[in-house]
Amino acid sequence: MRCRIVGAPVQDGAGRMGCEMGPSALRTAGLVSVLAELGHQVEDWGTVEKTQARAVVHGNLALKALPEISAWTAAIAETAYAASRDAMPIFLGGDHSISAGTVSGVARRAAERDRPLFVLWLDAHPDFHTLDTTTSGNLHGVPLAYASGQAGFQGYFPDLPQAVDPARICAMGLRSVDPAERRALTEAGVTVHDMRAIDEHGIAPLLRAFLARVEKENGLLHVSLDVDFLDPSIAPAVGTTVPGGATFREAHLVMEMLSDSGLVSSLDLVELNPFLDERGRTATLMVDLTASLMGRRIMDRPTRSHSGSL
Repeated sequence: MRCRIVGAPVQDGAGRMGCEMGPSALRTAGLVSVLAELGHQVEDWGTVEKTQARAVVHGNLALKALPEISAWTAAIAETAYAASRDAMPIFLGGDHSISAGTVSGVARRAAERDRPLFVLWLDAHPDFHTLDTTTSGNLHGVPLAYASGQAGFQGYFPDLPQAVDPARICAMGLRSVDPAERRALTEAGVTVHDMRAIDEHGIAPLLRAFLARVEKENGLLHVSLDVDFLDPSIAPAVGTTVPGGATFREAHLVMEMLSDSGLVSSLDLVELNPFLDERGRTATLMVDLTASLMGRRIMDRPTRSHSGSL
């Protein structure tokens, strides 16, 4: 399978500095060589360059770096669209604001192919604030709302060529949701599996049901993996740690099930802050999880071919 690696060293959307080093840390942890060892053809497209920021003023005075994030979104969306032609792009963040660009870019590609795009959002937070509802002003909290066509972004963020249907989004692992996001998620019809649901039902049946929907509709699947989906005891290198996240085995099971499905067509690895890591353990774990997604397994099992997704 052809994989395209794209670095998006964005930290303007986060509350603390360091995420811009994420792509370098993932490369240093051996991402490219691991993918090659698994038999994939790897093209490293280097780093996205931000377009010229334009002056943008919004009534919410809490917003931080709005011109910069808008410019990053435009540049990343164009690169994501290009990288998703006849290959699986893997986007290395950077904070989660990069997904405003990655998801909108691959959604445009999916629409051209007349296939629905589904999104699996693996995160402690839903990132479903709008520019009006965010109180922190950190724009890594808005990308899923933007990419799914929620109101309030027009004139501030790039126009969306194709919004993702919120009914085709599954947010899994949530455990920090603001009241405004809770209302918006419910009204939009996003499928939400918080950590209580995972504790009660197990992660496998919840994910299996979502994957069945993707397959039934012949969809493409974008996976967005935030470091804080994982419990901070195993992945400390994130500026938004929330206790009670996915365990090592739960995370690998998710990736193995995604691999078995053959449905994944693009991937985000976001919010890795190497400055907060312990001897590279979080970067290494993120690479290992990617390897599980891309075919590494303990024992061979019958699987669908990844090539069917492209």
